[in-house]
Amino acid sequence: MKLHSTIITTGLAASPDSFLHNALLHLYAACGDSDYARKLFDEIPHSHKDTIDWTTLMGCYTRYGLPRNAQSLFVEMWREGVKVDDVAFVCVLNACARLGDNLFGWQGHGCALKMGWGSSVKTCNAVMDMYVKCRMLGEARQVFEEMEGWNVVSWTVILDGAVKCEGVGSGRLVFDRMPDRNEVAWTLMIAGYVESGFIREGFLLLREMVFSCGLELNYVTICSFLSACAQSGDVIMGKWIHVYALKTLLKKMDIMVGTALVDMYAKCGRVETAFKVFKSMPQRNVVAWNAMLTGLAMHGQGKVVLEIFPDMVQEAKPDDLTFMCVLSACSHSGLVEEGCQYFRDIESVYGIMPTIEHYACMVDLLGRAGHVEEAENIIKKMPMPPNEVVVGSLLGSCSVHGKLQLGERVLQRLLQIDPQNTEYHILLSNMYSLAGKRDKAHFLRQILKDRGIRKVPGMSSIHVDGQVHQFCAGDKSHPRTTQIYTMLTEMITRLRLAGYAPNTASQVFSGCDNREGNMDVLEEIEQALFSHSEKLAVCFGLISTRPGSPLYIFKNLRICQDCHSAMKIVSDLYQREIVVRDRNRFHCFKNGFCSCSDYW
Repeated sequence: MKLHSTIITTGLAASPDSFLHNALLHLYAACGDSDYARKLFDEIPHSHKDTIDWTTLMGCYTRYGLPRNAQSLFVEMWREGVKVDDVAFVCVLNACARLGDNLFGWQGHGCALKMGWGSSVKTCNAVMDMYVKCRMLGEARQVFEEMEGWNVVSWTVILDGAVKCEGVGSGRLVFDRMPDRNEVAWTLMIAGYVESGFIREGFLLLREMVFSCGLELNYVTICSFLSACAQSGDVIMGKWIHVYALKTLLKKMDIMVGTALVDMYAKCGRVETAFKVFKSMPQRNVVAWNAMLTGLAMHGQGKVVLEIFPDMVQEAKPDDLTFMCVLSACSHSGLVEEGCQYFRDIESVYGIMPTIEHYACMVDLLGRAGHVEEAENIIKKMPMPPNEVVVGSLLGSCSVHGKLQLGERVLQRLLQIDPQNTEYHILLSNMYSLAGKRDKAHFLRQILKDRGIRKVPGMSSIHVDGQVHQFCAGDKSHPRTTQIYTMLTEMITRLRLAGYAPNTASQVFSGCDNREGNMDVLEEIEQALFSHSEKLAVCFGLISTRPGSPLYIFKNLRICQDCHSAMKIVSDLYQREIVVRDRNRFHCFKNGFCSCSDYW
């Protein structure tokens, strides 16, 4: 910018020679200043604009989050009769890939063939990547098979598509066929194994990559593996990568790797370790702080979030994501007054315009605390139309606090926004059943049945000896099923003696009112409760790990009230720390108590 100002003050900018204008355009485009790049682009006379200028601005739009602008510029370039080369096609196809716009991408593919770029490996790779990102693997494979020559990028794109669209089995077939493999290919295959729960296979491949092939993990690959560990909950591989990073980076932890480690440990249930890594980082930016605040919020440590927030303000400037973390922490810890104050301060103190996500956090905060009417007023006063997240949060609060009439109104609103979501119907159906309105409950479930829509089944997984063991409710497919159910019978017996009473309100059967005195129905409901997926996972953990060791369980849905009550007692009876990561947050059960203080 100093050089630019010198060009202006010395009068060089007025020179008819456009070389400086072109160079400045490339400078601002490379630095991501798309607005000023466009201004300079428009100032260059049309006669002096070449293909490189067009593709430079197009690439800037694609790289820096404006892919729609890249598409529009490509259309403008085409209409102006500018020569379109393979770089231009790569830019616009990359934009389509980022947007998942298969229609525009298909048209771009057709134009490339028409212009004679169908034999360009670079263009074909971009076409395949676009199809893969649009989950059109068949079309990508067809382009791959028709190519005259492949390079390692071509193989890697197909590998990425096979892993994401068809699974690791199909991906491994492609991986084994590859004549050359770079770090990206190894990373895709290993991360695919880890995210799919094949931890042992992923770990063996990682060892082969490092020790047999002599490839080193760079910052990008390390972060990719840590992200896969965070998603799968595999802390064993995460620890191995942590040690590897410390050895290879000579303890000079890169801020990107440090942030990925914080995120991984927090999402694997080891928030204390995440905090240690965070405090040991030599440098921390707003991304690192947000990762730590999010981890603490998920673990119900809202007070800790508020304690360290002033330290963050001294070290990094908070952004909109920061306040989502803070409001979420207040919501999960019942800190209503503090959350309201921070919401008022977002714009007035920190100069950040509240987004719809911040309003969603406030609706959740007030609704969880029982202030359902106040939450509804927040929605009415929002400066933007509410989305399904905001209104869905209100319906969830109605369900928890038994606000049936409001729940009925909210559902009608949700149906207009997102008619295909099954959770809303099921929530209101459960509310009807608990209120004794069985006909209405059955009617709602019949609507789902008629549409062929089924509720997402609850699944719980636990890592034992490097393998992921997954259970669904009533599951009897595990090789150790007999031992698991023997342990379950013993556990339920001990729970009853300790005062546990099945919460039949947590299990709603279609067409049945749980509060009726039908003993056969009640017994059936209780048996269904006993075999919930998280209880089976706990039983497997109790028989498969040494006494006193903690159990870490990951569930795809929200933990029910009955399982939550049972887990507290189990943690005390068996002297085990049990950490459950459900869809919303973590619950750490220890000595008969939960970290959420029964507030979730």
